[in-house]
Amino acid sequence: MYALKLLLCLNLFLLTIGLPVELQAATRKLEILGWVENATLMDPDISLKAKLDTGAETSSLDAEIIKKFRKDGKRWIRFRVTDPVNGEEFIIVRERVRTINVVQHEGDSQIRPVVDMAVCIAGQIVHAEVSLIDRGEFIYPLLLGRSALESFALVDPANTFLSEPNCESKALDGDSDI
Repeated sequence: MYALKLLLCLNLFLLTIGLPVELQAATRKLEILGWVENATLMDPDISLKAKLDTGAETSSLDAEIIKKFRKDGKRWIRFRVTDPVNGEEFIIVRERVRTINVVQHEGDSQIRPVVDMAVCIAGQIVHAEVSLIDRGEFIYPLLLGRSALESFALVDPANTFLSEPNCESKALDGDSDI
C-alpha cells in the first residue's frame, strides 16, 4: 500500500512539473526549428548555415583577424567575416560586450571576445551575443546557443531546415523581435 501511495505521489509530482512547461510553450508560440537552419547576419547582410546548439549557452561566429582596440575609453573588436556563398570579405567593428573563457571538450580553454550581432532566423531578428573564433574547421560558420534561442524557439534534433530567415520586411520597418 505504501509503495502505491508513493508511486501516485511521484506521478502527481511529475505531472505538476511538466504542466507549466507545456502551458508556457503554448502561450509563447514557440517556433520549432531543426538543429541546422539558414540564418542571416543583418549587418552585413550575409546568409549562413547555423547549427542550433542547446548545449551551448553563448553563440559563436566564424571570424578571422580578430583585433582588440580601445576608443573613447571603450573596448572594441575589429574582425573579418567571409560570405560562404560568394567569398566576399567584410570587416566588422563592434563594441566588445565581454570576454569569455570557453572550455573545449579536450579540456583546453580559450579566451574569446564577445560582441552583439543581429541575426535573422525563422523570421525573427535576434540580438545574440556571439563569441568570435576561427570556426574554419567546422561545417557551420554560425553556432546559435540557447541564450539566442530561448525566447522564441524549440529545437527538434531529428530535423534540419524547418524555416527560412525572411526578415527583409522587419529590417525595413525597424521592427525586431528580441
